[in-house]
Amino acid sequence: MSEKFDVIVVGAGPAGTSCAYTAAQKGLKVLLIERGEYPGSKNVMGGILYRKQLEEIIPEFWHEAPIERPVVEQRFWFLDKESMVTTSYKGLEWAKEPYNNFTVLRAKFDKWFAEKAVEQGALLINETVVTECIVEDGKVVGVRTDRPDGDVYADVVVLADGVNSLLAKQLGFHKEWKPNEVALTVMEVLKLPSKTINERFNVQNNQGVSVEMFGDATHGLLGTGFIYTNKDSINVGVGTTLSSMIKKKLKPYDLLEHVKNHPMIQPYVEGGETLEYLAHLIPEGGYNTVPKLVGDGVIVTGDAAQFVNAIHREGSNMAMSSGKIAAETIAKAKETGDFSERSLDSYRTEIYDSFIGKDLKKYKDAAHTFEENPQYFQEYVPLMNQAMNTFFTVDGTPKWDKQKKIIAKMTAGRGKIGLAKDMYKAWKAVK
Repeated sequence: MSEKFDVIVVGAGPAGTSCAYTAAQKGLKVLLIERGEYPGSKNVMGGILYRKQLEEIIPEFWHEAPIERPVVEQRFWFLDKESMVTTSYKGLEWAKEPYNNFTVLRAKFDKWFAEKAVEQGALLINETVVTECIVEDGKVVGVRTDRPDGDVYADVVVLADGVNSLLAKQLGFHKEWKPNEVALTVMEVLKLPSKTINERFNVQNNQGVSVEMFGDATHGLLGTGFIYTNKDSINVGVGTTLSSMIKKKLKPYDLLEHVKNHPMIQPYVEGGETLEYLAHLIPEGGYNTVPKLVGDGVIVTGDAAQFVNAIHREGSNMAMSSGKIAAETIAKAKETGDFSERSLDSYRTEIYDSFIGKDLKKYKDAAHTFEENPQYFQEYVPLMNQAMNTFFTVDGTPKWDKQKKIIAKMTAGRGKIGLAKDMYKAWKAVK
């Protein structure tokens, strides 16, 4: 631990390992530090891995990575208390190489990914907590760990230590996140026979389904429930902003039980044996809360940088891309020997020029709009269900009369002008 490294990466999640792999591949001396017993032991996400960003790092990784199922169908459920309106896309082209995305179990995947970084030459140290960055003359020059004589030095430190990055906070890169800027997601992995999963979700072996649920899944709060199919298990979970949970005095486990026992969801999870229970904070602030990304000798990546597209539930792909861009930036800086903020700032520029910055900017007001206007999930989702019930119930009522009744219900609470304003606000938030 006394030797100096070119790069120290703090955190062996998707962002950190992508950085370590790419930097080591480019011949840099890399130390990857993980606080858990092994990479993945403390890492949580819903369970979707996007193909393109990882393939840019490890071509055709799916031939050896511990993936569960290629996702061939994405479903969206808008839940009321005893009904749901659904939409989906199923494409068998997603069941063929190069695929679109996969379901994964983080404990397996992260461990494999870190091993690939080690194969490239990175040094992985587990069960080690980085307590602070070492700063000399305003420049980050290394990290202090909880090991005896645990100071380690490097030209650049990459912070990939998750949404609640204490190291970035210590450096003054961001303040304490507000409750409406982070979401708490809780999830269970339920064991089910592969045959049962196939029958319930109408797929074959090596075909997966992702389900996103809105409305009553979160008691009408900003957030989503989800189900992802693995080989012989399913991930079922739910997440909403901390501010919503505090306001409604909800307990995370109670919210998860509500999802599992919902009459529209219960048949899909029935008989599942709990293998794991997990909880995790997820960035929700998006573009408006991205912290300072670069300093002298330091770069911030992944969740620590608030790189999550909450509308599309994308995070692991942004994490991997940011880690890769960080490594490429450091490799260029190595050529000149300049690791100043000015030299490393090309990382920030490239991030904002990539899909990461552009997607975050596109949806920069979405989370705030939907949280400040609870009628979208608390009123309009139930109204959508009631409208479908009214229209498809065959009771001898003329369809013109049904349409009038539906319009009257939709405008009863907020009026036609209020409805039009709400639709415009929603369009503006996601356009």
